[in-house]
Amino acid sequence: MNRNACIQRLEAEPGGWDFIVVGGGATGLGAAVEAAARGYRTLLVEQGDFARATSSRSTKLIHGGVRYLRQGNIQLVRESLRERGLLLRNAPGIVHSLAFALPAHSWWELGWYGTGLKLYDALAGGLGLGASRWLGRDTFLQEVPTIAADGLKGGVRYQDAQFDDARLALALAQTLLDLGGLPLNYVRVEALIKDRGRIRGVVACDLETGASLKCSARVVINATGIFSDAVRRLDEPNAPRRLTLSQGAHVVLDRSLFPGTTALIVPRTVDGRVLFAIPWLDRVLVGTTDTPVEEPDSEPRPLTVEVDYLLDHIGRHLVRAPARTDVLSAWAGLRPLVGSNRASATARLPRDHDISVSKSGLVSIAGGKWTTYRKMGEDVIDAAEPVAGLQHRPSRTATLMLHEPRSSAAGVRERLHPRLSVTAEDVQRAVREEAARTVEDMLARRSRALLLDARAAIEVSSRVTAIMAQELERDAEWEMKQVVAFEKLAAGYLP
Repeated sequence: MNRNACIQRLEAEPGGWDFIVVGGGATGLGAAVEAAARGYRTLLVEQGDFARATSSRSTKLIHGGVRYLRQGNIQLVRESLRERGLLLRNAPGIVHSLAFALPAHSWWELGWYGTGLKLYDALAGGLGLGASRWLGRDTFLQEVPTIAADGLKGGVRYQDAQFDDARLALALAQTLLDLGGLPLNYVRVEALIKDRGRIRGVVACDLETGASLKCSARVVINATGIFSDAVRRLDEPNAPRRLTLSQGAHVVLDRSLFPGTTALIVPRTVDGRVLFAIPWLDRVLVGTTDTPVEEPDSEPRPLTVEVDYLLDHIGRHLVRAPARTDVLSAWAGLRPLVGSNRASATARLPRDHDISVSKSGLVSIAGGKWTTYRKMGEDVIDAAEPVAGLQHRPSRTATLMLHEPRSSAAGVRERLHPRLSVTAEDVQRAVREEAARTVEDMLARRSRALLLDARAAIEVSSRVTAIMAQELERDAEWEMKQVVAFEKLAAGYLP
């Protein structure tokens, strides 16, 4: 997936698309792959990098949603568990099973949680990952060796799944290309093309060159996540607000605080939230919060109160409570929830997706989550086919194997930083094959260095910039601007 080659292809064939999908996060990529898999000519444009906003800032879980079960949303749980099973089959190099331990501090909790997770197992049906089981106190302490033992009666062990969200986004972009579609990052839609009141394409800008791009299509799909309302207003300037935004913050700690291979879920904190401590890429990820936010932002910052909340509440469950000095990186993402912005608590808003079609034919999809991205894509293409004047074609994505990440070359490769796994070869491949255009692309998404260790990412940024400048044929001024911009960005990830 070379961006220069993709731009050249777009310039050679700007029209005749069946679908133009706006948005290169989980929802847009899922919709574009769905369309291309059905044999439609599909163009996807993203104003930043693939998965730059919400879709690279998840809790890294592909799951049915234990807390949705508690809320009584059985349909969402069943759908999510089915999609979890399909993803494990279709992207085995990116998604894997992960054991979770849920602690109980009373005998009634042990029975209640155990029974609930047996229902969770049953809802997964033939796509289940193995039966949950009750754990005695001693066995639980073996599973989670650094958990505070005071008052612990035991717990329940169950299986869910974990993934790397940014890598899955790239796999989807590359799958789209494999299917004959065209994925483009750093292309911003600035207007919708209308003919006799119907949307017939987009006017976009190549943000690298400033060139204007006019692209025609049978239908345009708005899959821009937290920016969905803004794109709707390109069509209808007075379109009412449909989204409520919620911020989820995370902190990353050293594995010495949580050395096991089993994740911990606290099903109910003192204020009623769910808390996770998850082994991830040789670190431990702690999340998340649910803070209402008024306006969309592709680079949100965790609030001081959110970081303190996470450290305080996970500290209540560990032998040694983490301090701010233990935080290697702190970051946040915004959830696009469909519901009234007057809701008393964003945590209570559903994580279901919603599809609407405007009078002029703009198809918008909002809400949802990574786990159900494929089903969201299937549903929105089903809805868009009649808008485009196309006969229905059945979905093929339930059995579609996604583009597998290329294995690293054999042999010992020199790391660019002792605390990070990034090598010069990784940087070169990211530019040549994965459409990386900035140092942020490389250190935040092609590798996860920024999320894993913000200080180390800052320290390695100049070496990464030099390699990228050579690959992209950029000058010294570009290098200097890239380093300065990345250091400013990364400073916001330090506690």
